[in-house]
Amino acid sequence: MVALNVITPITTTTKSFHRRYRYPLTTTTTTTNTLHYPSLPHQSTAAITNAHKAFPFSLNPICRIHHLLPRAASSSNGEEAEPASPLSTPTPKSKATQVQLAIVFGLWYFQNIVFNIYNKKALNLFPFPWLLASFQLFVGSIWMVALWSLKLQPCPKITKPFIVALLGPALFHTVGHISACVSFSKVAVSFTHVIKSSEPVFSVVFSSFLGDTYPLKVWLSILPIVMGCGLAAVTEVSFNPQGLWGALISNVGFVLRNIYSKRSLQSFKEVNGLNLYGWISIISLFYLFPVAIFVEGSQWVQGYHQAIAASAGKPYTFYTWVLISGLFYHLYNQSSYQALDEISPLTFSVGNTMKRVVVIVSTVLVFRNPVRPLNALGSAIAIFGTFLYSQATSGSKKKAIEEEKKN
Repeated sequence: MVALNVITPITTTTKSFHRRYRYPLTTTTTTTNTLHYPSLPHQSTAAITNAHKAFPFSLNPICRIHHLLPRAASSSNGEEAEPASPLSTPTPKSKATQVQLAIVFGLWYFQNIVFNIYNKKALNLFPFPWLLASFQLFVGSIWMVALWSLKLQPCPKITKPFIVALLGPALFHTVGHISACVSFSKVAVSFTHVIKSSEPVFSVVFSSFLGDTYPLKVWLSILPIVMGCGLAAVTEVSFNPQGLWGALISNVGFVLRNIYSKRSLQSFKEVNGLNLYGWISIISLFYLFPVAIFVEGSQWVQGYHQAIAASAGKPYTFYTWVLISGLFYHLYNQSSYQALDEISPLTFSVGNTMKRVVVIVSTVLVFRNPVRPLNALGSAIAIFGTFLYSQATSGSKKKAIEEEKKN
């Protein structure tokens, strides 16, 4: 028999949803367990360690659930800490895995571009963002119900505490989603995305009010975001106050969703990210649609006839655009969770920044939006600021982990 002492942190693995929603670094206590393995010929301690590290785990067709040795929980900005145990060293990805990851990233970018283009086309014909946003949540809800019914995605156990815990995050998700749709309906898609790149600013400010502390380099990294967004706003050709405020309120909604989630969903880490997102979409639909009827319901019939007339008497064109916007809204979110399951949150953050650049460039080319030189400069500065923010928060998190290990 071979006895192996393993230091096991008493934490659970942070899954994609919990990484994205930025749970703070938790204090990890450790216990020492003696694991006994039968002695086998040519069996090294490293082999035993790898065997222990690889058990248990499970896969499903949509979203991988990690149950390997625990890692430290993610920080308030979504950056995952280094492995808490010296035994949990990362293994290199095979070529097949790298190809699969490239495909997921490609789908994520492609689906996001398609959503933004057809969402804007539908809003140009039918400028009622409250109904369109509700329809997008409806399509996502139907999609998740189909996955659960066909057992392509394991359905989580639904309890009253689970639903109650989701009410807050779903409310803020609703605010973020509808505000973004309002912004898309008022200004160019590229401008909305530039303003939405300022989300880290709101995250740092709100989290600081709640007691979190950030090093100086993090505060410095958000300065170019503020300056870039300001320059882009004052030089934007399609500038509209409602479009600007919609994008800013969307940032506030998603940041508050992230902050509230880390408080209310700590007890439900066994539910994977895609399932949590699915249930948030369902609850958000119940939040949003009644308000949509109140805000603009009386104009929908007249707006529908105008949209059909504007589509040159081809209603299927309009129907197709609306359906594509709803379907690809859910698909790009699903692909983002799949990507986050396979990579570190820092890599995901950098990929998300590059995705925003690709979306901005694509929509400018498709809609031929006029871009002034100063506007392009401001957009570039803001996007570069989000990259600096990712690097700064990653560095501060690694330093915190090293200090915790020493203690």
